[in-house]
Amino acid sequence: MLNDERIRAAKELGTRLADATLARRRAARATRAAALEAFQAESGAPAERLFAEAAGPPTAGRLVALGDSWFDYFGDDILSKLHHKHGYDIESAAHAGAAVEFMAYTGGQIDEFADCLHKSGPQTKAILLSGGGNDIVANDFGLLLNNAVSPIAGWNSEILSGIIDTRVLTAYCTLVAQINVICQNELGHVVPIVVHGYDYLVPDGRGILGGWWFLPGPWLRPAFHDKLFPNLEVNTLMMRDVIKALNDMLAVLPTVYANVHHLDLRGTLPTELIDDAYQEWWANELHPTDEGFAKLAQQFDDLISTL
Repeated sequence: MLNDERIRAAKELGTRLADATLARRRAARATRAAALEAFQAESGAPAERLFAEAAGPPTAGRLVALGDSWFDYFGDDILSKLHHKHGYDIESAAHAGAAVEFMAYTGGQIDEFADCLHKSGPQTKAILLSGGGNDIVANDFGLLLNNAVSPIAGWNSEILSGIIDTRVLTAYCTLVAQINVICQNELGHVVPIVVHGYDYLVPDGRGILGGWWFLPGPWLRPAFHDKLFPNLEVNTLMMRDVIKALNDMLAVLPTVYANVHHLDLRGTLPTELIDDAYQEWWANELHPTDEGFAKLAQQFDDLISTL
């Protein structure tokens, strides 16, 4: 896990990056304001036409999201379930495939988040943050595994810890620092942040729509098979170690930032292999089915309603 010096460095970097984001958004909003002023002058439209009404339709609360495909999946995802089934209004800067490192250190997605927060306004109830999966499985997942024939068969604990407990945790600390600075600037106060570490995965070799043609996946089984782990039951149990490590790391964040809440989703979706029963809940190796997303969204709603 991170020591105090690395946490301090991550917070300082997050503050600097947030300041740069805010400067870019101020410039962009000034350009937009000038365009709206010119439009009003040219068209003679009344000023009230240029602004949203203060009152809107009923809502369970306003949420702002930043993250990966669990928040930005084709069809339904957690955010769409929270909107349609639980009544939340959501502004989202989530993008499928996004890694926490990308969110933390590359300006585009955090800039989009700042705009979403600006739209959501001071009544924002919570910020939802989904990330870490792509940092672990998107590239060279096999590096985490020692060959099954090796005397050190199984997970390479040094690499796994280096990625999760150092690289991903540092990125998370930097990202949360940015979010808090942006919230303080935009809203005058920080907002509760909900993070999660996914649920237990089944590395069965299914990609999106079966991995057909150019669609993503599979992400997990090829690495297991390359390292001579052919048994799905064994591999499914092994994946629990990775998800546990990710959730153990995320559980550290509330000790660093008091406004962060770790939502532990482990065990929400069944992984029963007999008769492929798990496939009712899992559409592929990384993503739930429609029913699965609905069940996960209920967990989010249960926590958000307490904030």
